[in-house]
Amino acid sequence: LSYYMLLETDSKSLRSMNGSRRNSGSSLVSSSSASSNLSHLEEDSWILWGRIVNEWEEVRKKKEKQLKDLVKGGIPHHFRAIVWQLLCNAQNMPIKDQYSELLKMTSPYEKLIRRDIARTYPEHDFFKEKDSLGQEVLFNVMKAYSLVDREVGYCQGSAFIVGLLLMQMPEEEAFCVFVKLMQDYRLRELFKPSMAELGLCMYQFEYMIQEQLPELHMHFQSQSFHTSMYASSWFLTIFLTSFPLPVATRIFDIFMCEGLEIVFRVGLAILQMNQTELIQLDMEGMLQHFQRVIPHQLDSGPDKVIQAAYQVKYNAKKMKKLEKEYTTIKSKEMEEQVEIKRLRTENRLLKQRIDTLEKVSAAVSGQVTRAQEAEELYLVKRELATLKQQSEEAGAQLEQAKTPSRQLQPHQPQVESVLQLERELVQARLKEAESQCALKEMQDKILDIEKRNTSLPDDTNVARLQEELIGVKLREAEALTGLKELRQQVRGLEEHWQRHLARTAGRWKDSTRKNTLSELQDELMSVRLREAEAQAELRETRQRMLELETQNQIHSNQLRRAEQEGRCLQECVQTLTVQNKDLHGQLQEIKRRQAEIECKSKEKVMAVRLREADNIAAMAELQQQISELEIQKEEVKVQGQLNHTDSSQYIRDLKDQIAELKHEVRLRNRSVSNRTIFFLIY
Repeated sequence: LSYYMLLETDSKSLRSMNGSRRNSGSSLVSSSSASSNLSHLEEDSWILWGRIVNEWEEVRKKKEKQLKDLVKGGIPHHFRAIVWQLLCNAQNMPIKDQYSELLKMTSPYEKLIRRDIARTYPEHDFFKEKDSLGQEVLFNVMKAYSLVDREVGYCQGSAFIVGLLLMQMPEEEAFCVFVKLMQDYRLRELFKPSMAELGLCMYQFEYMIQEQLPELHMHFQSQSFHTSMYASSWFLTIFLTSFPLPVATRIFDIFMCEGLEIVFRVGLAILQMNQTELIQLDMEGMLQHFQRVIPHQLDSGPDKVIQAAYQVKYNAKKMKKLEKEYTTIKSKEMEEQVEIKRLRTENRLLKQRIDTLEKVSAAVSGQVTRAQEAEELYLVKRELATLKQQSEEAGAQLEQAKTPSRQLQPHQPQVESVLQLERELVQARLKEAESQCALKEMQDKILDIEKRNTSLPDDTNVARLQEELIGVKLREAEALTGLKELRQQVRGLEEHWQRHLARTAGRWKDSTRKNTLSELQDELMSVRLREAEAQAELRETRQRMLELETQNQIHSNQLRRAEQEGRCLQECVQTLTVQNKDLHGQLQEIKRRQAEIECKSKEKVMAVRLREADNIAAMAELQQQISELEIQKEEVKVQGQLNHTDSSQYIRDLKDQIAELKHEVRLRNRSVSNRTIFFLIY
């Protein structure tokens, strides 16, 4: 009662109070008969608050501390409309005249607002019918603000606050008060799409927990129980979704006077009161405790938690310092994000450049390989041409060897024929040596091609090349065997020739012309043998050249196929890498959505239980009011009998007044219910 001794009471303040209530547009009970039956405490409260409203400017300037103390004790229900407007300076705002024009405009958020309003308190009389008055006024206020503040637009959290305002005042005044709250009470920053102010509040609140409740803070950290998991709705809705409505309304009274400081205080007081239980629970258990146990702890009323809240240490200077620290941290994070985006862009460009260079390198490598193959083919063709030329020269020499034998006359000297045969033998040996050199070069090239083919990555191609090389080696072995046989034949012919020379040496001394014809025939036979040997060697050489050309073509085709398969494998690897990244990102997004859905379902359950508790409290309050009126009626009846007066007419009048009051209570109940809003923290 000491609060009520601040100002003197008189009938003038009571009359001005009634006038102020009528001017504010709030549906206050103004019956003088009902006021006369109120308790002395309530009557003093009404008179005091009426005087405060009437002399608001003077009280606000000179008695601010006493005013705050009065607000902590609770603003009377019938004065909340005008006092809230006075606390936030929302009277006579120019934007109030624009309200009707805003309702005629179209908002891009209309569909979203309609959807949420349809799910707002579906069990309440004022909201359960589609397109009812309650839904319409809530839609109007939310739509008007979304047009005034394009940056914020519509946020679901704000609907709870607007609903509480509509419980106390008409929609035009609720709109003005809501605009003031958004502008001057940091709510606009809370509801921006970035929600930067909410992050700051979480940072400051977590610091207070760490400083004043270190054991609980360590438990939260060990369970990965982040502050935003339970405290976000506290700041976004000023406890309207977490506490019973009478308790949240009392806290909102203080919020209108002191701002967000009361949210920090009450939040920490709640944690202090439940610290022992929370430390013994895991993360799931703590969530259940916040949703189910804590709201029921406040059923008895808000006085206990408000008293505990003002015992919490709150340092405004430290909060400012934390705000600067948080701003610095966020600035660094933004710079890091910008740097990360820049590095990712550069990385993407470098990857594209690397891919381009790899393609160019592959193309150049293919060109180099083809150039090497062309060079080798050119060398083989040149060697083939050389061998053909040598073969033609050998054939010409054979023809030259045949021509002297045909033109040889019996009278020609035998010595010249022998010398000619010796020269032909020397030439045949030279050709044999050249053929051996060419064969050796071909063998070296075959070995080089075999080494290059073994470096190819395709096991199938390597196996085929090995098989072809085995066939080539077999053919080479056959050719070497044939060459050895030819060499043996040549050596046999040489030995035969030497024996022939030994036999004919004595004949040339005795008689030079006896055996001329037989010698010439032997020489002719020898020449023919050498000619056959040369032709056989020429055919073998041609055959080897054809085989080498075939092998070279096969190797070229295999190399091209290997290059194509390599490029295809690289493209497949890149495609699979991109798909893997996409699938990983989709998996993370699905996990995040699942977590959000679980959180939403928990919030819905909590909101349903809160609505049930609010309905029970409202019904109890109405029943109590009706009981008080009945008691007053009986008191009046007894007093009339004691005074021996005819009070029947007075009792009938009083009954009529009671009926009117009951009707007005039902209307107030409907108004309160119709202006209650629903909010889910997503």
